[in-house]
Amino acid sequence: MTELAIHVEDLGKQYRIGEQVSGYRTLRESLVEAISSPFRRLSSGLSGLRIDIREDTIWALRHVSFDVQAGDVLGIIGRNGAGKSTLLKLLSRITEPTEGIATIRGRVGSLLEVGTGFHPELTGRENIYLNGAILGMKRAEIDGRFDEIVDFAEVEKFIDTPVKRFSSGMYLRLAFAVAAHLEPEILLVDEVLAVGDAEFQRKCLGKMSDVSQEGRTVLFVSHNMSAILNLTERTILLDGGHLVLHTSSEEAVDHYLASGFAQTGERVWRENEIPVLAAPFRPVALRVLDSDRNIADSLRSADPMAIEFDYTLDEPITGLRVGLVLMTNRGEYVFTSFDTDETKKYEQYSVRSAGHYRSRCIIPPDFLNAGQYTVSVIASSFRIKRYFREDSALTFTVDATGSPGSQWPEARPGLVRPRLDWQIEERS
Repeated sequence: MTELAIHVEDLGKQYRIGEQVSGYRTLRESLVEAISSPFRRLSSGLSGLRIDIREDTIWALRHVSFDVQAGDVLGIIGRNGAGKSTLLKLLSRITEPTEGIATIRGRVGSLLEVGTGFHPELTGRENIYLNGAILGMKRAEIDGRFDEIVDFAEVEKFIDTPVKRFSSGMYLRLAFAVAAHLEPEILLVDEVLAVGDAEFQRKCLGKMSDVSQEGRTVLFVSHNMSAILNLTERTILLDGGHLVLHTSSEEAVDHYLASGFAQTGERVWRENEIPVLAAPFRPVALRVLDSDRNIADSLRSADPMAIEFDYTLDEPITGLRVGLVLMTNRGEYVFTSFDTDETKKYEQYSVRSAGHYRSRCIIPPDFLNAGQYTVSVIASSFRIKRYFREDSALTFTVDATGSPGSQWPEARPGLVRPRLDWQIEERS
C-alpha cells in the first residue's frame, strides 16, 4: 500500500475582516495594561454590564478533506479567492488552522510567492544555505547542489550580492531554483508560472516534471490549465473555500471550465485581487464582445468578435505592451498577440502616460473553430519587467453555425476554421 504524504481532515481557516492591527507597544504600556486589566474586569462585573463585541469574520477555507499519496502530483484549481493559497499556507505551516488537522510526512519546500523565506540583507549564496538549513539539510548536501541551483537561476554573476538588489526576475529564478533543487520530500508551488518570461516558464515546467518523476510529492496551484493537465494526474477544485471536486485532472479542468467556476464573458478585478508587484499597472476589466459590441460568453465563428482589456497606469511606463494568449480549454495554444505588434503603434506608444486605457483585439469572422477557449492577459516591458499576468482570466464558447462546412453535422478537427477560396475546374 502506498504511503500517505499528506492527510487533510475537516481543515478550515477563519479570518477577521477589517481587524485593526495595533502598533508596537512600549514595555510601560504593557505593564500598565497587565496591572489595570483585573480592575477593569471587576468594574465591568460590578456594573452589571455585558460587553458584546461583534467581530466580522470570513472563512477562507472550510471543511476541506483529502489525501495525497507519496510521489503524487496534485493540481489545485479554482477562481481567485477560492482558498487555494490559504490551503498551501496551512500545509506549509505559515499560518495555523482554525479547525481540522493536516498531517504531513516529510520535509516541505514551498514557493508561495516571489522569494518566500529569503532574507533581503543576505546574499544569494547565504540565502541558499539558509533555506537548506531550514529544510534540515547538511552543508555537504547543499554544497552538492549549489552549482546546479546557480546555473538554473542564471545569477552566477550576482550570487554574492544581497538579494534586496536583485530584479524581480532574478529573485524569482533563484527562489524557484532553491525550492526545486534542495530536495524536499514535498514541494508546494503557488502560481510560479504567472511570473517570469516564457523561457523561464518552460524551465520551471521541465524542472517540475523532473521532480515528479523522481518520486517527490508536489502540490501545484495554477490558473494555467495546460500546465495542470501536463504536470498532474489528479486535481482538486476549490470554490468559496470549499472542496468541490477531487478527481482526475482532465475531469476537474473540464468541470471548472464548463460549470462557470472560471470567469465567462467578463472579468472584473477587485482591489484585493491585484498583485502589489503589478504597480504602477492596474487591471480593471477584461471582456469578450460579440459583433454588436455586447458582452458575451457564446459567439458565432462566422461573426467578428473582440477581446478588450481596460487598465490604468498610476505612473508612465516605457515600452509597455499589453497582450493576450488564446488557448483551447485543453491547453492548446491558438495565438499570442500584443497591442504594439505593429511598428507604427510601437513607436506611437513608446511611453504611455499615467491614465486609463483600453486595448482591444479584433478577431475576424471565419477564424476560430467551434469549441471552448480561455483568454490569458499579459502586461510587460520586453526583457525589463512583467507587470501583470493572469492565466485563464475568462472563457468563452464558439459556435460553428454559419461557418464553412456547417452543412455537415460533424466535428471538424483543428483550432481554426477559415473560409478559404477554393477553385473547382472541370477538365475534359
